[in-house]
Amino acid sequence: MDLTHALVLGIVEGLTEFVPVSSTGHLILAGSWLGLGHDAAQKQAIDAFDIVIQAGAWLACCWYYAPLLLERARDLASDDPVRNQRGRRLAVGLAVAFVPVMVVGLALRKQIKALLFGVAPVAVALAVGGLVMIAADLWFARRAQRNGGKELADLDLRTAVIVGGFQCFSLLPGTSRSMSTMIGGLAAGLSRRAAADFSFLLAIPVLGAATAYETLKEGRVLLDQIGIEAIAVGLITSFLVGWAAIALFLRILGKVGLMPFGVYRLILALVVWKALT
Repeated sequence: MDLTHALVLGIVEGLTEFVPVSSTGHLILAGSWLGLGHDAAQKQAIDAFDIVIQAGAWLACCWYYAPLLLERARDLASDDPVRNQRGRRLAVGLAVAFVPVMVVGLALRKQIKALLFGVAPVAVALAVGGLVMIAADLWFARRAQRNGGKELADLDLRTAVIVGGFQCFSLLPGTSRSMSTMIGGLAAGLSRRAAADFSFLLAIPVLGAATAYETLKEGRVLLDQIGIEAIAVGLITSFLVGWAAIALFLRILGKVGLMPFGVYRLILALVVWKALT
């Protein structure tokens, strides 16, 4: 892989990791359009690279939410029962929501990579996810007129379990982790902003674990087929673009909701399907 390819894929990862349009799906499409993955060894390396450069987005998420995480850490150490409970709610919620995707992901990792890391499955997942997002946005708009939804400080065990269950759908390339977890949060009663915040905070353990696991499993293939320079370019680019994408998405979410992203998914799915046929 040359550095231009790594730069493009890093930009795609940073732009799409925290926006509900599927970073993995976009990386698969981008890799196909760039002509990458001609033989089995290179495809294995490209699939691993798509996961490993998530580390850049992971670092961007850690950086963006560092003030909140430090505040919740101080809450956990506080003698004030209200503050302590607030810190425990987030810590327990993240742990509970993380477990389902870890268990299912480890069990089905090989089957998913073998059967679903392709352009056609991504197109289908994009279309289905687009319809789900549009329906969820319409449903939430009606509910928001009544009660608005719970905030992040109100996170409870039930909400974490629901979000964790929804996150398992994100293992299907083209579905989107942020879409699955945000819709799960909305279904559990969170406000739009709280659902997005919890989704992004949940990315910290999920992306960290996925990146570490893939690096250990495919590290030699990555170095042989991709090269350390291209990996570095992808990581740095995804970090810079990912940080900007988080800030921009949270700023516009309250104004536009999820509807435009659902429509975009449907249009992209149609374009991809037309290209295949």
